[in-house]
Amino acid sequence: MKIEKLKSSSIKSSKRTLIMTSEPTIHIPKVQAAVGGTVVYPPGSRFGPRIQADLQLVLLHTGAMTVYIDEVPHTIQPGQVILLKPGHQEQFLFAKEQETWHRWIAVHVGELSEHQRDQLEQLPHTQAISEEMNRLTDILISLRLRYDAASETLCSLGLAAIQLFIAESTSNHMQHTHPSVLHAKQYIEQQFHDHLSLEGIAEEVGLSPEHLVRLFRKHEGITPIKFVWNYRILRANELLTQTGLTIGEIAMRCGFKNSFHFARVFKSTTGTTPSDYRHGNWRRK
Repeated sequence: MKIEKLKSSSIKSSKRTLIMTSEPTIHIPKVQAAVGGTVVYPPGSRFGPRIQADLQLVLLHTGAMTVYIDEVPHTIQPGQVILLKPGHQEQFLFAKEQETWHRWIAVHVGELSEHQRDQLEQLPHTQAISEEMNRLTDILISLRLRYDAASETLCSLGLAAIQLFIAESTSNHMQHTHPSVLHAKQYIEQQFHDHLSLEGIAEEVGLSPEHLVRLFRKHEGITPIKFVWNYRILRANELLTQTGLTIGEIAMRCGFKNSFHFARVFKSTTGTTPSDYRHGNWRRK
């Protein structure tokens, strides 16, 4: 994780604003087609064997699934997504006692180089399904009847899903962060515009406030409430530079008491006022 600094044209701030994640990536050849789908298998179902032709994400929501890849079993738990890679033989075995629901995104790409294949093989097979991955899957599936699989729209969404899996799976911070901290951060990002208290966040994730503070200090280096204010400043920064909303409207939308409170916190965090920051960024564009 690295610290990103907000800049103004006249002031170089050395104060920390928020914690951002670097974005690792693997170059993927041109996407030729992308499709999404959803299916519920009855108890005891099987699928395959087959040779995988695409880069495919399979998101397991309920039931159970074991995927044999070149005869090596990989057990997938509900709430996990697996990345399947071209050229491997696959066979799927589903739960014996209950239905299994999964969704998928299949992305057909140009020929992968040996280096690209090696990079993909180094990724973990599975990871937790993030809210963002769920949303991308929702969108791609909802558009499948409106656009051809080879359309620029679906190809772009398919590539975004693959690159999101790569970015999330190669983020050491994400892999080693306590699940309760990830839950708390997601809750904060969804509710940042409302009143948030340490007690309320702790109750949401099922921990005592003291325990949550310890976990945040260990994994984020700051307290949960400091994370809240950092995230509010991040969102305010976006609205300052990308919209014409008034300072007062931005303050209200980002969870500040009023424009004076917003200006005070923004300046103490970034070293400049919201107005100066906005004008400095607008002049540079």
